[in-house]
Amino acid sequence: MTNHLFTSESVSEGHPDKICDRISDTIVDLMLSKHPQARVACETLVTTNRTVLAGEYRLPEGVVINNDEIEAHVRKAVKDIGYEQDGFHWEKMHFECHLHQQSEDIAVGVDQSGNKDEGAGDQGLMFGYACDETEALMPAPIFYSHKILKEMANLRHSDKNSILLPDSKSQITLKYQDGRPIGTSSIVVSTQHVKDCDQDKIKDLVRNVVTDVLPKGWMCPEEEFYVNPTGIFEIGGPDGDTGLTGRKIIVDTYGGAAPHGGGAFSGKDPTKVDRSAAYLTRYLAKNVVAAGLASKCIIQVAYGIGITKPLSFYVNTDDTGIIEDSLIEKILSNLIDMSPRGIREHLNLNAPIYVPSSAYGHFGRSPNEILNGSFTWEKLDLVPAIRKEAGI
Repeated sequence: MTNHLFTSESVSEGHPDKICDRISDTIVDLMLSKHPQARVACETLVTTNRTVLAGEYRLPEGVVINNDEIEAHVRKAVKDIGYEQDGFHWEKMHFECHLHQQSEDIAVGVDQSGNKDEGAGDQGLMFGYACDETEALMPAPIFYSHKILKEMANLRHSDKNSILLPDSKSQITLKYQDGRPIGTSSIVVSTQHVKDCDQDKIKDLVRNVVTDVLPKGWMCPEEEFYVNPTGIFEIGGPDGDTGLTGRKIIVDTYGGAAPHGGGAFSGKDPTKVDRSAAYLTRYLAKNVVAAGLASKCIIQVAYGIGITKPLSFYVNTDDTGIIEDSLIEKILSNLIDMSPRGIREHLNLNAPIYVPSSAYGHFGRSPNEILNGSFTWEKLDLVPAIRKEAGI
């Protein structure tokens, strides 16, 4: 379909599920700051004035971490988001930590030993995607959905008297003509706000953000611009809805414009291929598009727990490639070691770099955005080698 509508949504850093992603990645970064070979799988639950952690971790002998340190980092994460509400407060919330040591059965299968290289931390399939709809080589609907909420968060953080509160969602429906986005047909933004706030005032504020974010002429008709369509949104965050780690995997990736393998990212150290291989496939797809080999590219890779090599590798440029997809597969396979260890080393993933990725998407960001060493999978350093191997 060359003429169609397509919709993607985003949620803010203050959405209950995203609070959980932020906390889980805070634990990953804390563990990796203790030792680059730390193993972590942390799940978080939040509800009214309560935060619960569960999962497992492993640190080398002699490297110590305690619950007080974990709790302090969790409370700071919630404070940084901006939660000081009666129903969810960084200082007053009840905190429980149920993290425990990683299973030795998993460790034996995954660890490097003797002549055996490090194996994947689990089985699974992962997808990466890139397209030339935006400068970030991301699908336009999810790109602009994220950008609206990021700008609203910037306004909130910069003004202590802002009428905006942390919990918000956006949804954009884009019109495509001849396969290219040309504007929005509808926009929905719901944002938590202070008590007794005029809804027209909120709508005017949001409209200003949206028109600044969208390309000129892309704004939808006024009758299709919906802000807090159900009315008052004063009770939000974990007081309004329970949150869990890993429930926003489509928001985290491509907004439904590309397949997803099903695995969440946040709370997992980079030996978990759910995370590291999804970053690898985005990296490869982005470099293929940036190199001019195609206007869109989907890449799939699959792994088995404890197995070093990928079990499959697949490239599909949806008939937009200037060379055969099978040739692109060979080029990429020759350029990158796709073992779990090879991915981590090439993208420098054993550093505490993950908190910035916990909101507003893991992809379409700038390398070193917010934190030095973050979003290395967004680099375009493979482009010269890809072009050379492709003979262009």
